[in-house]
Amino acid sequence: MNWSKLPPLPVWLFAAAIGLSLISISYAAAQEESAEPAATEEVAAVETSETATSEPTAEAPAEAGLSFKDETNYTINTLIMFLCAVLVLFMQAGFAMLEVGMNAAKNTVNILFKNVMDLSIGVLLFLLVGFALMYPGDNTLIDGYLGKPTAFVTKDADSTNLSTDYSNSADFLFQVAFAATAATIVSGAVAGRMKFGAYLIYSAVLTGLIYPISGYWKWGGGFLDAMGFQDFAGSVVVHAVGGFAGLAGAIALGARLGRFSKDGKSIPMPGHNIAFAALGVFILWIGWYGFNPGSQLTYAGIADDGRLNAEITTYIALTTTIAASAGAVVAMIVAWSLFKKPDVTMALNGVLAGLVGITANCDQVTQVGALVVGGVAGALVVFGIVLLDKLKIDDPVGAFPVHGMCGVWGGIATGLLGTAIPDGLTRGGYIWVQCLSTAIICAWAFGTMLVLFYGLKAIGFLRVSPEHEQAGLDISEHGMHAYPAHLVTDSFSSAPGNRSLTGTPSA
Repeated sequence: MNWSKLPPLPVWLFAAAIGLSLISISYAAAQEESAEPAATEEVAAVETSETATSEPTAEAPAEAGLSFKDETNYTINTLIMFLCAVLVLFMQAGFAMLEVGMNAAKNTVNILFKNVMDLSIGVLLFLLVGFALMYPGDNTLIDGYLGKPTAFVTKDADSTNLSTDYSNSADFLFQVAFAATAATIVSGAVAGRMKFGAYLIYSAVLTGLIYPISGYWKWGGGFLDAMGFQDFAGSVVVHAVGGFAGLAGAIALGARLGRFSKDGKSIPMPGHNIAFAALGVFILWIGWYGFNPGSQLTYAGIADDGRLNAEITTYIALTTTIAASAGAVVAMIVAWSLFKKPDVTMALNGVLAGLVGITANCDQVTQVGALVVGGVAGALVVFGIVLLDKLKIDDPVGAFPVHGMCGVWGGIATGLLGTAIPDGLTRGGYIWVQCLSTAIICAWAFGTMLVLFYGLKAIGFLRVSPEHEQAGLDISEHGMHAYPAHLVTDSFSSAPGNRSLTGTPSA
């Protein structure tokens, strides 16, 4: 057999998912057709009513009370949410490649290791503490502000019904991928000089406490949600939290050795592999189709506004694509006009800026609105990178301009351009709620992380020694190189007028 002619692995995975869906649906149909006429009145009523909810009894599992329509919707929603969770998890690879490419070769192992631990520690802490803190239901310590931590995920069969329309396990996988995303944003902002142990402490605190608590305020039905705050997929709840945490880390750490001269001039420190950086951005763009469309959560049936959920999901993908493209083009134009040459890294950051900006409002802006959101984000990221350079804040990958500043813009843009104004609010009131809520979440992330980072600094556990930084974190922290030793260089020289990989003009 010629194995090379077989379809690639993703095709097999997709085919398997579709096959499982068809098998599940066929099985459900067969079960209904063979149902005994002498079923109880309760079960018969459920089977003949399109709007029935499950009422499991001690004699039968919860699934037995589902109609064919409900079971089909449950299967479709669960499988699609699982695939979206995998796409969001795949974004970890994108972040890893982007951060590796934007930094010196001598820190490659350290960056990859941090991305692995962001996900691994994030899963465990979110499982044991964070998931319940973020989605406590009625199980709260301070209603609207703080949930009660409990561990592990409730199995669907142990729930009182299946009215959530999708599996609790798929829901956890989707939500924990978001938590890991918020944590890994910081990795790029603190690259090249932070102790590995300190980073592990930060990652555990963010995914276990800081992110879930502020996430509850919106997505868990907390006080910001009660005010009318809208953030569909997390411009503020996820990206601004990560961006402002990264800013706190960059401030507490200080700049990398040699990043600024003694008289304060900027000295570019280019990354070692633009190909990796570009690949990372393309992976992140693809992953965003799990991030934004996946946040619709239910994909079968009809939404509350009368539209098909499938139509809403694909419209979200459309606005997401428009904003990413507009961000790339505008960032290229603005950087070209400032630096006199087109800078691919600015366009790459422009893609991410557009994606971050549209994440809060992708479900409710028009197509023209998506162009505006993405275009403004593309310009904002260029000016944000230049601003950090002027303030002498060293952010090697532009994490704060992309995720912090554009996350704030996404929250505000929702009030300015969003069409789903909450009941009881005027347009002005909607804008005010968006601005206030965004400021509260950003202040929470920045304040708590600043305390943590300066606390670690006070005990001498934040930054590596100058000797270890000069040698590279790969060898000093982990005792290995990612490449042959003769290929690992501190950085490479550039001619006057060249730019670093974050678009900062050289001195």
